[in-house]
Order: sequence, then structure tokens, then C-alpha cells
Amino acid sequence: MFPTKTVLKIGIPSAAFVLTVSLFGAALYSRNRRIEELRTQMEARGIPLPESKAETKVYEPVTVNHYYDRRGYKILLSDDTFGQIWLPVLSDVPLSEHSTDRMVQQRNGRMTSFDESGNLNALTGIDISAHNSVTDWDAVKADGIDFVMLRVGYRGYGVGTGTLKADDKFREYYRGAKKAGLLVGAYFFSQAITEEEAVEEAILTAQQLEGCELDFPVAYDWELIFHDSEARTDNVPVDVLTDCTLAFCQNIESFGYRASVYQNKRTALFKLDLPRLSEIPFWLAEYGDGPTYIYNYDMWQYSCTGTVAGISGQVDLNLCFRDYSQEGDPVISLPPQEGMLLPQGIPAETDTTGTAAAETTGTETTTTASEGVS
Repeated sequence: MFPTKTVLKIGIPSAAFVLTVSLFGAALYSRNRRIEELRTQMEARGIPLPESKAETKVYEPVTVNHYYDRRGYKILLSDDTFGQIWLPVLSDVPLSEHSTDRMVQQRNGRMTSFDESGNLNALTGIDISAHNSVTDWDAVKADGIDFVMLRVGYRGYGVGTGTLKADDKFREYYRGAKKAGLLVGAYFFSQAITEEEAVEEAILTAQQLEGCELDFPVAYDWELIFHDSEARTDNVPVDVLTDCTLAFCQNIESFGYRASVYQNKRTALFKLDLPRLSEIPFWLAEYGDGPTYIYNYDMWQYSCTGTVAGISGQVDLNLCFRDYSQEGDPVISLPPQEGMLLPQGIPAETDTTGTAAAETTGTETTTTASEGVS
């Protein structure tokens, strides 16, 4: 059975109802108008108006709970489509221990970093491959370089490639750097798209390192290729990239070497599952006068346009905050060199003759007896 539906048919009774409603509305409008006219006349004559019986409600603002984690930190980035974008800070990844306020660019363009007492807390290093031409390793050492990261090998990235190759200069550069007294580490340029390929890269790296005694870790350098429209790594999922990273590092460690991860800021934030990698030393690539990467890192590559005596052309420059050549990887703590610029707020030391051994940035009156850094 279908339910009945009542339909109001406009007839004589309905028309009367509509007329009644219309008359009531007109009367109400006329009444309100007379009240407003009366209020206007009373105000014009100075007659006080009666107070409204309705109480005025007071609206007091409350303290807002913004629900911020990690002391309110948010990671702010710039995007071509969305403008400023943000990422939440991961609670299970250690935050950076390095104060950018104590990082100072010296007169030669190189960055230095200091601890609260004004001591150097980072070693200066370079990373090179067969693309760099080294002519004099002793000159490299004499130019203030403490360590070098050497490319062991790489995987091709173009269409139809992906083959593994050893770096032609690795062995030669290893012997030269060691002889000059430099601390030596290594890295592999990866284009792995599967965990199996990452294991292949680790094995090739170990084969190339046979007979070598490294002071610094072996870094896994996986990179997106932006200048190749069909690079093989374009669509690697986040979980696969992290699996590749773990596969390389864990295999390298099983071969008897210390492993680390090299990555730039954006790829680290967007493509790596950082909580799974938080126990592995991190080498950050972010060019500029101070990292904005919020999580902790052990090395910082801050430039690709450095110049170093004994090397033709431009070279990558790095700071390392731990001495991996020592048991326990202690933090660096060295006295500043004479003539170095120090961070603001750290007084320059003076020697017995009264000449300053180092300058504080922002101070115009301090002079040095001998400029150790030009």
C-alpha cells in the first residue's frame, strides 16, 4: 500500500489564510515603525530611554590550545604551487644539535663552526671523484683540509643504463690522500631502484675498498636526477628508497666498514622514512651559510664551488662534527687558528703581547698580528 500524500490546494480557505498572514505582517511592521519614531523623538528631547530588561552577554576570549608537538616546531618550506608549506616534526627523530649562530664564514669563503667556549667543533673536508683533478695532495693538506670523502663507484642514471662502474681515480686518490696525512672516507653514488640493486652496490663498494683502511664512514649517496627527463629513479617509492638505504648500509657494516647516509634536505624530508634511519650517521647536503634542516646531522656539505690548493677547478666543501677516526666518534674540540673570525658573543683571546689571536665577527676595532686565514 502506498502512503497518502496531502497536497494543499489553493482554494477559498487557503486564500483567506494567506490574506490573514499578510495583514498580520503589515500590522507588525507598522508597530515597529511607531516604536522607532517614538525612540527618536525621546532622544531628541533628552528624555532618557528605559533600560532593556535583556542582559548584555559578555564574550571573553579563552587561551587557545594549538596542540603543537616538539616544542611547537613546524618545518616550513617554499613550493611553486602552494607557496609556503609545512611538515610536522617527527617525534622519534633526534633534532639538530648544531647552533647556526656559531657558524661563521671566514675571509676565504669557507665555513667554520664553534662551540659555546669558542673552540672549533668541526673539521674541514672535501668530497671528490674522477671529475676532480688533484695535482698536489700535500698542498691540499696545507690549505687547511682535514679529511676527504672519495667516490668509490657509481651506477648510471640515463635511459637504458643502470650499470655499475668503479671510480677510475679512487685508488690513486686514496694513496695520495693517505700519504699526505688526510683522514679518508668514501661514498657510492647510487641510482638503485630495488633493494637487490642496493646490495649489488654495497658489494662493489667493498670490493673496491679491499686493502684500504678508512678513517671515516662509507656514505650511501642516492640522488634524484633533475636534468634527465627519464631518469630511472624518478618514481622510486618512499618505502623502497628507505629499504635500499638500509640494505646498502647494513651490508657495508657487515663487510667491516662504518656506514652513513648522504642526502639533501628536501629529498630527506620528502623521500626518506627518517625514523627507520635515525641510528645511522647522516651527512647533510644543504648549500648556504647555515643549515635549516631541523634534524641532527654529523657532516654538512655547504658548498659545491669551493677552491682548494692542489685541486684544479671547483670542489665540494664540508664540515664534520665528529672525529670518526677515534674510538667512540668524539665531538670535535680544537682551538681556533690565529686570525679566525669568531661568532658574536665569544671574546677574542689575547696573547702575552696584547695582540688578538682571533677576531669576533661584527667587531670593528679588533686587529690581528698575523692573518692566518685570508
